[in-house]
Amino acid sequence: MSRFLLALALVLAQIFAFGNAGWTQGFSGLARIDPEASRVSDAGRAGVSVELALSQGVPYRLFTLAEPPRLVLDFQEVDWTGLSAETLVQTDKVREAAFGTYVPGWSRLVLALAEPLAVAQADLRLDEVTGAARLSLRLDPVSAEAFAATAGAPRDSRWDLPDPAVIDTLPERAPDAPLRVMIDPGHGGIDPGAEAGPVTEKALMLVFARELRDVLLRSGGFEVLLTRDDDRFVSLEQRVALAHRAQVDVFISLHADSLSEGLAHGATVYLLAEEASDVASAKLAERHDRAELLSGLDLSSTDDQVTDILLDLARAETAPRAEALARSLVDGMTQQGGPINRRPLRHAAFSVLKAADIPSVLVELGFLSSPRDLRNLQDAEWREGMALGIRNGLRNWREADLARKALVRQ
Repeated sequence: MSRFLLALALVLAQIFAFGNAGWTQGFSGLARIDPEASRVSDAGRAGVSVELALSQGVPYRLFTLAEPPRLVLDFQEVDWTGLSAETLVQTDKVREAAFGTYVPGWSRLVLALAEPLAVAQADLRLDEVTGAARLSLRLDPVSAEAFAATAGAPRDSRWDLPDPAVIDTLPERAPDAPLRVMIDPGHGGIDPGAEAGPVTEKALMLVFARELRDVLLRSGGFEVLLTRDDDRFVSLEQRVALAHRAQVDVFISLHADSLSEGLAHGATVYLLAEEASDVASAKLAERHDRAELLSGLDLSSTDDQVTDILLDLARAETAPRAEALARSLVDGMTQQGGPINRRPLRHAAFSVLKAADIPSVLVELGFLSSPRDLRNLQDAEWREGMALGIRNGLRNWREADLARKALVRQ
């Protein structure tokens, strides 16, 4: 059945891609979702019905992923404006939904399934008069073994999603070369991060990342790269890979999350730890990695015993440098007026910090769940002050780090 459905999607893709006079006439721009006519609901015999109403037909593909079970739908391309996960999902057989841009030109919808469900039927119907389309799926319960046997992303040259842009490996640099900094705006594309009404973490962090880059470049003594410079999804693994390819000196991941528990507010700097230093840190790390799964990708954990030993040796040298970097950034932001969290230096198992040979930190500039932080994050003057604080922290750390290296050489 899965091969049939994949073949169906590929045939539809070819029809739309190369044109059909009866179907493609008048198609222009993105297909728009009709939120009121789209739903994921219970169907007969404990199954699930997926109904997506679109303003026009577009090529699509679908597949399932295991651990945890997910249904992934890729489109070329859909405007999701007006749709919310809460109104779309009307069954407890689907835990949650995520949708948005995957990479430029591609949109993705991911349904996290509460139990193994296989695609039993897929049908795309087009209105010959209006060009509107309705994609209908029926999912039926299957055993975990049967689900796992057919799960996996298909590989086909006509459908493979383009890889995020890579940075060519750069030549070795002199010891006194400018500090090369990789700035990582959190989330992006299908993964909006935290939300406060129309404000999204992914958009705020992209704005701040660009502003921080400009501050560093104007100040001199820095080379700056971004893991993303637009609204695209970049996997956690790819973010770290980009830092390695660019041979950066420092990796800074930028976030502004939301915590319903307590009254979290103020900037916080995180370092990597196997176990979180507190409950809030553990929940934030879980949210970040969970977003990766919802975007349709699994985190890699294939280190063998020898690799683990080599990584531990690298971390033994890098960890003290990363902690000094974190403290210097806290000091820099504090001197610019903050506000800083009452416990500004914390530890958590953020996957994006796992580059063993690069001092890496995750900066939570504030929390969207805090009205004061939300106002600050939308204030260009406040953001400039925080960018200057981070710049000062990087400068001070660089000076101290070079001095320590000189002492080691002696």
